[in-house]
Amino acid sequence: MKSDVQRDLTFTRRALFIGGVQAACGVLIGGRMVYLSVFEGEKYATLAEDNRVAVRLISPRRGWLTDRNGQPLAINQPEYRLEMIPEQVEDIPKTLARLSRLIDLSPQDITRIKEEAATRPGYLPIEVANNVDWENYSAINVRLPELDGVTPVRGFSRFYPDGDAVGHLMGYVAAPTREQYLEADRDPLFLHPAFKVGKDGVERTLDERLRGERGARRIEVNARGRVIRELDTRPDIPGENVRLSIDRDLQVFAARRIGPESGSVVVLDTVTGEVLAMVSMPAFDPNSFSDGISHKEWDALTSNEMNPLINKSIQGLYPPGSTFKPVTALAALAYGVDPADRVICNGGYSLGRHRFACWRRGGHGAVDLDKSIYQSCNVWYYTRGRQIGIDAIHDMGTKLGLGVTYDTLQLPNQKSGILPDPAWKRERYDQAWLVGETLNSSIGQGYNALSPLQIAVMTARIASGNRVMPTLLAGAEEIVQPLEIDPEHLAMVRHGMDLCVNGPAGTAGRSRLRLDNVRMGGKTGTAQVRSLAKNRGGFIPWKFRDHGLFVAFAPVEEPRYAISVTIEHGGGGSKAAAPIAKDVMTFLYDRDQAMASLARLEDGWNVERIAAEVVPVPDLDNANGDTRPT
Repeated sequence: MKSDVQRDLTFTRRALFIGGVQAACGVLIGGRMVYLSVFEGEKYATLAEDNRVAVRLISPRRGWLTDRNGQPLAINQPEYRLEMIPEQVEDIPKTLARLSRLIDLSPQDITRIKEEAATRPGYLPIEVANNVDWENYSAINVRLPELDGVTPVRGFSRFYPDGDAVGHLMGYVAAPTREQYLEADRDPLFLHPAFKVGKDGVERTLDERLRGERGARRIEVNARGRVIRELDTRPDIPGENVRLSIDRDLQVFAARRIGPESGSVVVLDTVTGEVLAMVSMPAFDPNSFSDGISHKEWDALTSNEMNPLINKSIQGLYPPGSTFKPVTALAALAYGVDPADRVICNGGYSLGRHRFACWRRGGHGAVDLDKSIYQSCNVWYYTRGRQIGIDAIHDMGTKLGLGVTYDTLQLPNQKSGILPDPAWKRERYDQAWLVGETLNSSIGQGYNALSPLQIAVMTARIASGNRVMPTLLAGAEEIVQPLEIDPEHLAMVRHGMDLCVNGPAGTAGRSRLRLDNVRMGGKTGTAQVRSLAKNRGGFIPWKFRDHGLFVAFAPVEEPRYAISVTIEHGGGGSKAAAPIAKDVMTFLYDRDQAMASLARLEDGWNVERIAAEVVPVPDLDNANGDTRPT
């Protein structure tokens, strides 16, 4: 049994041990408090601040796209929209149900919002609705206390004043894809609902110049995420404004002048290569794509046999028909053919047992170089094509800019087309080249498939004698690289094209410019789509009719502008394409006269004319032959 002294010592030791533990704990807690307040104070102050202060990204405004005269082609207009931050919303379905009573939210919209809320970071805003009218925008602001996490935002949306007249040229903007988000190193701006990137046309090619730099806002929020006040703002830096070479008025005029037809108009400056107009009709309204196109609109576009989603100027490939004949003529001159030497045309050219027809059944008689161009005699080109061979024709086409894409043009998805030669056929079909294919190629048929832009570049090079390269940026320097083609040969071909429009027997005489001191030289063309002998004198479905083409330059004495017009299934080039080129060229020199002419045309147009028209076709079983008057 322990004595009292022993018990006192035991108690004292225990008391000292417990006191020591308490003192150690006190020192530890005090030290931790000192450490947190002194050494970690800034960190926790920042965390506390983050619970009270939120940073919101500001999407940068895209730069404007203007025409050569400063007129707007693509601008930004104010809009009201609604955003929602998922992590600040207690019940998303309930909140969406409340919003549906204030604004029109379709089932598709609600599904999209729920999917984005489930897959995206909760702190990033989701677009609930855009282009909200002022009445609904005000109503939502009044009811904000009931709508946790919902934020009305005043921002900007892309707007194209001329709609479908510039649809293919401008392209459109839309939200970035996942691939673009990853390529941008997961930049949170790419998830911002107001941030858009270029998806097609110039918007896509010049996207980085147009984007700008993001800004940010620091705002004070309460525990429910509602904004109490704005602390400070770092504004966004708008993107660069880019001036294009396009003449807006000319672009809109050309689009209207095509009217109900399906086709393309391209106008180039023959000195600088600047594109003054590049129209493809019918087209889409880029405003619909930028705002989010409806299923009904999309179905209407995709089901239209005129293919309004295809930029016919750079993606449409057509046999050039007789507009290609200047290429063969220049190749023949370079080969050494005397322009005065005549070929007798009796309505066709025989190769073995096959007869290649001329469009005039009775023939053209004796034909020299000039007459071959202004009367578009096939037989002259059959004869010269066989004489010089396909390689000479192909090489001349290459010098004139055919069969390639243009790095200088600020447009994506260009097609290089087909400028055939034996090597191409061997690679494509593993077959040898035939003489009959040379004859077809010499008149722009056969395997030839070129875009309206390429044909416009060809015309500009013939007109100027220089290696013109197309560009959509204003202020291009003058082209001073001469073609490796004898200038005298170019002058001979230009003279024949002058006679085609201004001579007494030219195929485009009805499209002579009614202007003082301005003459236009040109070449008509008709590209056969399908042999129509069995339809002679009967109804021909639109999609089986020949394409109408026309190329031209003006003024003849000192060419400054070149134009290419292609009308799909429009019939002969002199009928369908040349009158459009005439009016567009008239617009360049006399806008008032051209507008008056357009007004008269629009008053008399019948949108059902194409389907109701009956077009007789010569009974010529000549596959790939240029069988129509051009």
